[in-house]
Amino acid sequence: MAVAEPYAASGLAPSRGGKARAALRQYFQGTSVSSWIAFGALGLMFLIAIFAKLIAPHDPLVPVGTPLTGPSVSNWFGTDTVGRDVFSRVVVGMSTSWWGALAVVAWGVIFGGLIGLIAGAWGGIVDSVLMRVTDVFLALPGPILAVAVVAAMGPSYFHTLVGISIVWWPLYTRIVRAEIRKLRASPHMEAARLAGAGWWRQLSRHLLPGAVPVTIITASLDISALVLMLSSLSFLGLGAPQPAPELGAMAAQGMTNIFTSWWIPIFPAAAVSAIAIVSNFAGEALRDRIRDR
Repeated sequence: MAVAEPYAASGLAPSRGGKARAALRQYFQGTSVSSWIAFGALGLMFLIAIFAKLIAPHDPLVPVGTPLTGPSVSNWFGTDTVGRDVFSRVVVGMSTSWWGALAVVAWGVIFGGLIGLIAGAWGGIVDSVLMRVTDVFLALPGPILAVAVVAAMGPSYFHTLVGISIVWWPLYTRIVRAEIRKLRASPHMEAARLAGAGWWRQLSRHLLPGAVPVTIITASLDISALVLMLSSLSFLGLGAPQPAPELGAMAAQGMTNIFTSWWIPIFPAAAVSAIAIVSNFAGEALRDRIRDR
């Protein structure tokens, strides 16, 4: 109280907003320049994903000019084989890939993390049964299952996401379960049990928060892998039917004109690479920050 009293007496007690800013400043203190660049690029990707339709100067589905026109002031990335603006299609395609990857990761974290939490916290027969089921899904190859789902349900970007999501959650189950089991054997958990903490308090105050950092690290590094997988499947024709603006499909369609109209496949492929690189570097920077704490 001796420290807080002068502030209270002078009416200069820090506000909640000031405390939050101070906490953020302290948390990111010592962050390298490369990490800040990665976080800034990640923020830019989020802005593009959110405001893609506002950023795109033209409707990505409607022809706006002469087909196979090279990059110009009016069409920054040129036009495709039917005269659609490639820049507008790339921007909207980046948004589609970004939100698709985030959706699969969110499903993995929520569903897979919940299964891992239950298995690690309960143990015994519950743990054994859940882990055997998880092993079955781990054995399924994601791309092949996505092909099977699309073949059964029809070509659709949503169906591709469903196929990948079916096999993506077991990774998070394994990670969360291992972290929970490690935390259960730690000295501070033994102290919590001796202090009379109930099962729910142990789970909500000690086990679950302890598993959050490693889950965030895994999820952040998964984005780039998912973007590449979704684009690869779209490249093979497993995404939404034409003329939907998907980066992999756009690159595949432009391969026949790569020597005469290079901008049609190159710019979508460059966008996929940019998303993957930014996501990977931002994930590594976030991992370093969390581990340093």
